[in-house]
Amino acid sequence: MRTVIITAILFLAGSALADENPRARDLGIPFHGEPGPHNAITDVAGVTVGYTTLIRGDGKLVIGEGPVRTGVTAIHPRGRDSTAGVYAARFRLNGDGEVTGAHWLDEFGTLYGPILITNTVSVSDVHAASVDWMRRRNPDDMFHLPVVAETWDGMINDHYGRHIKREHVYAALDNATSGPIAEGNVGGGTGMSSFGVKAGTGTASRRVGPYTVGVLVQANHGMPWRLTIAGVPVGQILFPDTTDHFATHRSDGSSIFVVVATDAPLLPMQLERLAKRPAMAIGRVGGVAERGSGEMFVAFSTANVIEPRDGELITIEVFSDDARYTLDYIYEAVIDATEEAIINAIIAAETMTGINGERIERLDHSTVQDILRQHNRLHETE
Repeated sequence: MRTVIITAILFLAGSALADENPRARDLGIPFHGEPGPHNAITDVAGVTVGYTTLIRGDGKLVIGEGPVRTGVTAIHPRGRDSTAGVYAARFRLNGDGEVTGAHWLDEFGTLYGPILITNTVSVSDVHAASVDWMRRRNPDDMFHLPVVAETWDGMINDHYGRHIKREHVYAALDNATSGPIAEGNVGGGTGMSSFGVKAGTGTASRRVGPYTVGVLVQANHGMPWRLTIAGVPVGQILFPDTTDHFATHRSDGSSIFVVVATDAPLLPMQLERLAKRPAMAIGRVGGVAERGSGEMFVAFSTANVIEPRDGELITIEVFSDDARYTLDYIYEAVIDATEEAIINAIIAAETMTGINGERIERLDHSTVQDILRQHNRLHETE
């Protein structure tokens, strides 16, 4: 039986993991825009990310015992120790999935606490554990409502076994860090796949003048023949579409959850517009938000510190909606970073075998490079 790998081990090896698993740019895949220093959501100052990754057992599925291929990802908008809030908003492109706290985001436009991402069946367990974690951190607060989202890993994971426990959620929350973060088969993305190949967690960032936009995705969506990389129909070449495009062929593509962070000063209504833009990146890479897919996104801004103040006025900074050029470039940054984060999730992922010997292969890097080279879309490096 394989050992359980928890967040502390992953983060101690975070830089090494990043070196071992190449990212899309390392292969010469071109993208538009200027990334931040780590090309990650953590390039937005204050944002930290933690993982717990559970990999245990092999062979036949025994519900409650395994095999286990799952995890949880924790994102702190202001770091683990801050209790201040951020302005936030969300958008649902297609709603076959779950995001807790969504109505609070719609009603008040604020987020106090972490965002967590896991597998579908573990949402309630992660939510309960995160509420307990928040109460321990701030026992005087009478209200705790974390955002917990999911995608489905039941192809290779014993998801009905509900293997995510309180200690795993605490580990992800407690060990969150800034700087470079691991991608692929980590955290909530451990058991995920996209476009018929192994995928999972991916991240990227963009600079927009003095501001930064960062994105983290949990990618578990898309049909194989639709995969598009750098504008090239890689999926059509590798996985030709053999469906008749009607009812006899199922084309549901599971889900993707996207977190957008920025330090640009934006109000909730402006952040809602930001939260819509990942949909355009998903279209770029070949996603069509199938009937059985959940494309759900959350965006937040760290620019204004939000703290409860009974009966007091507050002063904030915010872009005027007439600053259309600035906002347009921020929208573009969200789209560009989301596109790259999805491809990073695929490129960084490793082949994984799970329940009943079910195997999800990684996308072959050299094959992708050859295809892009043939289409004059590979950025050759010496």
